[in-house]
Amino acid sequence: MKIARNTLAELVKIVTGDTKMSPYRSGPMLVQLFNEYGANDFYEAGFPSRWKYAEEKLLPLNETTSLRKLINQIFDAREWIGKDLKPEVAAAHLNKFLKFDGYELVSDGDHFKVRETGGVVVQFDTPFPESQEVNHVFIEEQVRKCDKKIDEGDFGGAITNARSLVEGVLIEIEKQLSPAPPQYDGDLIKLNKRVQTLLNLDPARKDISDMLRQVLSGLTSVVNGLASMRNKMSDAHAAGYKASKHHAKLAVNSAKTLADFIFDSHTYQKGAGKLK
Repeated sequence: MKIARNTLAELVKIVTGDTKMSPYRSGPMLVQLFNEYGANDFYEAGFPSRWKYAEEKLLPLNETTSLRKLINQIFDAREWIGKDLKPEVAAAHLNKFLKFDGYELVSDGDHFKVRETGGVVVQFDTPFPESQEVNHVFIEEQVRKCDKKIDEGDFGGAITNARSLVEGVLIEIEKQLSPAPPQYDGDLIKLNKRVQTLLNLDPARKDISDMLRQVLSGLTSVVNGLASMRNKMSDAHAAGYKASKHHAKLAVNSAKTLADFIFDSHTYQKGAGKLK
């Protein structure tokens, strides 16, 4: 996360509490805070002014993931308990500057957290908004986690959840269409082939047009690609490549498009009486 110098100057004021919009932090409190992010300081004679110390410690955190973590900690609801202050006021003030850096603080339950603006494009309407079944809840959780991890810069985690989203959708569809579905063994590619057959979406069919065959083959490639990306670029294994934002967006948006198409196909074919 990288912010401009004037944004950092406003952050210094919020960290120290000098603007009275955020909790006041004494010198020892600031030392304790920044020691959590790599400093090794002691509060003793000759300690600089609080704002100067905070600025000196924030500068090396700029352009690192630690800056995002520190801001999230500052706006953690527990930091505001017992204070006659409103975190939304401080967040609104800092957002006036963060927006020029491509970030914003947004409400996340009782907390405020940093996210990048202009994140994920593809929207996926979860198909079971009122279901209490574990599988359905799991699918909806993966959708939320994908977007949240992109926003928070956890790109490897987003790729992991993108695959989990596709797995959850395929497992759910197979359960609905197969009287005795086999135990899922972690092989996403085989699972996808079984669901393709159940939904009459196998690209090897002879009775479909070449155009549709190409689209269905492309969706198969998406599944194959997600399986490979998860192994090489996610947080599920020792990653061979470091995932970047555009990799994560590709994985998440592809997973959402695939999941949306599968559910739409299931709904359409079920309504048309084409499913056995």
